[in-house]
Amino acid sequence: MTGYYDYVLALIPAVLIGVTAALSLLGIPLRGALALGAGAATVVVGHALFVRNPVADGYGAPDAPGRSEPPASNAD
Repeated sequence: MTGYYDYVLALIPAVLIGVTAALSLLGIPLRGALALGAGAATVVVGHALFVRNPVADGYGAPDAPGRSEPPASNAD
């Protein structure tokens, strides 16, 4: 089963290579095309980290199974 982050991992190099190749074919120098391709890949990573942020331990994840017991308290 593929999820959002599987697609993101595949999309990062695809965006980097695709944008760089497309801009290079349009006549932009390779250094500039590579910088813009890296910027586009950074936007993909930023979206994955800050817009659809990963949730630790399954708390709040929509498809995570529920816990059978409450978390332990360290209060003495």
